Amino acid sequence: MTSQTTSQFARPRIDIRALLGLYDPADTTDWGPIRAAQMNAGSQLALFMLAANVLGATLIVLNFASLVPLWKLASWGALVAAVGVAVAFRRLAVRHRTERTASLSDVRDTMLDGIALGAVWSIAPLLFGSFADVQALNGMWIVLSILMVASSVAMAALPLATISFLVVLGSANATALALTQSPALGAAALLFTLLLVIACFARGKALVVIRAGEIALAERDETVSLLLREFEDKSADWLWETDAQRRVCRANPRFAVSLGVDPKAINGMPFLQVLAGSAWESGNFAQGLRTLADSLKKREPFRDILLPVIVDGEERWWELTGSPRVNEQGAFIGFRGVGSDVTEARESANKISKMARYDTLTGLPNRLFINEALATAMAEAEKWNARCAFMMIDLDRFKAVNDTLGHPVGDRLLMRVSERLKQLMTPNEMIGRLGGDEFAVVVRDANDSVAVEQLARTIIDVLSAPYDVDNHTLYIGASVGLAFGPRDGRTAEMLIRSADLALYRSKDAGGGNFHAYEPQLHVEAEERRVLEIALRAALENDQFHLLYQPVVQAGTGALMGFEALLRWTHPELGPISPVKFVPLAEDARLIAPIGEWVLRAACMEAAKWDDPIRVAVNVSPEQLHNAGFASFVSRALKDSGLHPSRLELEVTESVFMREGTAAVQTLEAILDMGVRLSLDDFGTGYSSLGYLSRTRFSSIKIDRSFVQGASKGQKEAIAIIRAVVALAESLGMATTAEGVETEDEHRLIQALGCTKVQGYYFGRPLPVTEARTLATRDSLQQEVRVA
Repeated sequence: MTSQTTSQFARPRIDIRALLGLYDPADTTDWGPIRAAQMNAGSQLALFMLAANVLGATLIVLNFASLVPLWKLASWGALVAAVGVAVAFRRLAVRHRTERTASLSDVRDTMLDGIALGAVWSIAPLLFGSFADVQALNGMWIVLSILMVASSVAMAALPLATISFLVVLGSANATALALTQSPALGAAALLFTLLLVIACFARGKALVVIRAGEIALAERDETVSLLLREFEDKSADWLWETDAQRRVCRANPRFAVSLGVDPKAINGMPFLQVLAGSAWESGNFAQGLRTLADSLKKREPFRDILLPVIVDGEERWWELTGSPRVNEQGAFIGFRGVGSDVTEARESANKISKMARYDTLTGLPNRLFINEALATAMAEAEKWNARCAFMMIDLDRFKAVNDTLGHPVGDRLLMRVSERLKQLMTPNEMIGRLGGDEFAVVVRDANDSVAVEQLARTIIDVLSAPYDVDNHTLYIGASVGLAFGPRDGRTAEMLIRSADLALYRSKDAGGGNFHAYEPQLHVEAEERRVLEIALRAALENDQFHLLYQPVVQAGTGALMGFEALLRWTHPELGPISPVKFVPLAEDARLIAPIGEWVLRAACMEAAKWDDPIRVAVNVSPEQLHNAGFASFVSRALKDSGLHPSRLELEVTESVFMREGTAAVQTLEAILDMGVRLSLDDFGTGYSSLGYLSRTRFSSIKIDRSFVQGASKGQKEAIAIIRAVVALAESLGMATTAEGVETEDEHRLIQALGCTKVQGYYFGRPLPVTEARTLATRDSLQQEVRVA
């Protein structure tokens, strides 16, 4: 600690505003303990001041008993007692909270106490003074003066409260004297009050200086204690020295004490024998001792050699550093160095290492430890020409638990899952948690592939059994991806990648099963990677185009509009099916810019068609969850000149499955523009009637699977179509049947009541020129048959 810092602690800067509790200075002084001392002093004399107030009020009452009506005196005395009790209890109540430190507001709030007491005491001179004779007035002023002097002395530790009390009461006293006696006496009372205020402030400042000095001394003592303790800790190191024959010479007492032996007993003993202890005879030396022996033999300096030493039957860990010594002639005369006991530090390091390798929630090995164990298992398998295995486990439907019941329940469920997995493990397997709801298993010896696959099935069965968590019965499942090393990967990273691909296949198949890695999975993943790279450049390179499939009136075959269908032709890969690239675009977060291009291009083309032929554009959920999508639709309509009523957006039921998003608000904003809205693939997914009543759909599209089923006579499909048609009619919506390919299907759809039809029977998706020709000729009443 520097002299400057010590000076700051010895003579702290006492700011008047800080002393009063009006602000917190930005200096080096810690005012929290000082304010605590102020509050503590005030609480210690709280009962004394309460007694002084009660006694003073009693004397005033007795003094004016014959001059002032008794009820007035009693009321005033009760008021003084009540305020005095309230102030006393307020100060006693904060005593424990402000024992060590107090805030600015704690001190500042005491001003209210002073003002309250001053106000009730001011009633006596202002109200009772006009009724009094000289003797009564003298008695009152003596009592008030004594009370003010007592407050300025006893309560000086809280200057803000005391000064507030003195100013209020002194002003009232001076006013009463000036009115009833003479202005000179009033001025004298003000001077008396001012002197008490100065005395109170000076005494309060002195108390603060004393307390600040005590704090400074305590901090200085603590600093010195820390320095001494640091010196003692450093002295735990000890010196050692050997001669040219590597024997201990001039044994350091602390070195001998650390070994638990007499210094004289080890003088002349071989240094390595002293360190080896009982292992000297057996020759079973630790690697650290062998490293030390090699350095001593080569006469090379060394540092931080770690080795175990047995002291009183307990294993301790020492760290040694040393360098060779030479005499004046340059001849080697031995070693000298320093040693220290690092057992506690090593234990702490082990604990830190464990924390870094184990999951804090489940206690299972974490991703780092799993990777290390897998690398070791693969090295052993490579060494012995054997096989190991790696499983990746992903919980099915776990996200639904988190979303509906909250993360605490989800965490407890993960702990139950980990307990079940632990029970399945043998010494041949290691189970760990990769993160989230993903777990992994390292199988060290996987030569029996049938047993490994059976373990995967068992894991799925065990994890799929119901769980009871917080009075909830929860049902989840598991999907497993399995890979064998080194067949499916020569490194741990490659094997994990293979297991991940297998897990992806299991999840893609619906979950609840396991899939072993196949080379085809890597081919598909590579194809997907190449396709994604190409897809990112497709929009910039103008590789997309639109086809337009006619939508006709079911009864007359009149053209109602077109559905815009996106197509991608790559210059090298050729035409790529939307079944492949649309899901890829959604996963790669490319569907939004691609969707905007489709909407803009479709609006530009539809503006060239005859009115009122409409264009329908599919919109992805990701676009609708973007709050700026409504603005984009408005710009696309404005730029193209297309009337909003001629644009129809098709959305799927999945839009409504995500709660708390802006999708519904976005749809409402689009509908307010006059754009139509169609519900696509109704009945194949979520199928909730709630959003049908909340959202203004203009039509419902019936999936082609129901149309094909109905054409084959399936009663369920026919019943579903009839129900959808009835529902749409009751809600004032049209119905569009998709995938109508034959005349029989068309007649059936007509009979079932669908209003619009779309499919190959009326027209395949057309290039832009053919669609424009069809949409710009006067043929709205003619049957459209573009086979």
